[in-house]
Amino acid sequence: MKPVRFSIRQLEHFVAIAEAGTLSAAAERLRVSQPGLSQSLTELERALGARLAVRKKAHGVTLTPSGRQVLGEARTLLRRAEDLVSIASGGKDLVGTLTVGCYVTLAPTALPALLQDFSDLHPGVHVDFAEDTQDVLQRRLTNGELDLAILYDMEIEPELERAIIDIRRPYVLLPAGHRLADAPTVALTDLADEPQVLLDAPPSSQNTLAIFKQFGITPVIKYRPTSFELTRALVGSGMGYALLVQRPANDRTYDGSKVVIKEITEPVDDAHVLLAWSPTAGLNRRAEAFLTMCTDRHAARDIGPAGTIQ
Repeated sequence: MKPVRFSIRQLEHFVAIAEAGTLSAAAERLRVSQPGLSQSLTELERALGARLAVRKKAHGVTLTPSGRQVLGEARTLLRRAEDLVSIASGGKDLVGTLTVGCYVTLAPTALPALLQDFSDLHPGVHVDFAEDTQDVLQRRLTNGELDLAILYDMEIEPELERAIIDIRRPYVLLPAGHRLADAPTVALTDLADEPQVLLDAPPSSQNTLAIFKQFGITPVIKYRPTSFELTRALVGSGMGYALLVQRPANDRTYDGSKVVIKEITEPVDDAHVLLAWSPTAGLNRRAEAFLTMCTDRHAARDIGPAGTIQ
């Protein structure tokens, strides 16, 4: 076997340069000298026999095609190196960093309890998290920037591995003074002629429209906010109704208006919440532990009355 001529430290330097976009920013982040960082990159390129980045003073650092390919593998190797540290120490306690992405509207109700429980189980693991849209999170999984991502089972790239960790039921959100606020359930057909506040955060918006199409309804869309809380605030102010999935425990919006949750009369499909990962990068020991915790919770049906993960 041909001997390896590069070091873990060189890989760390290369990943930092790629993520920061400039040598100076990467040097500041790593607290090393810029000339030393530049030399480290040069030595890595020499060891691999390929140019990884084009360095221009006025334009920062641009990865070459080889650099982009090596970046994902470098991230995977660094995570595996953290596993090796854990194994060498006896393998009992997990250590290192776990990076989890979460779809932006899911994050407030899904992340806090999961992070707290995982921290209790594995205090030696530091969890970084990122909120974003599903397309961005899936791209970051593929690029090796994330270990795992919490997503809805909507428009998932077929190559990603996944496991169901929660099931949530869509509902209608109404202002407290709405004519149907006291009804036991609300039929979507009863709202067909009323203004709708559509949460325009793909794929949630596509899923909402697909539900209405399933029942032959064309909603009258009045507003298209891109944030969950603005959607609730507009509903609370009487600007329309909304169809949502996340269920905050609070029935007040940010501006103090009261809203009510109503179950849907029609047989709408549940929304599945997934934990996804890249099969190319695989699961390191920290990611495996997080996946096990989430699937165990789902198997035990440990879901609270408001539909949030407890």
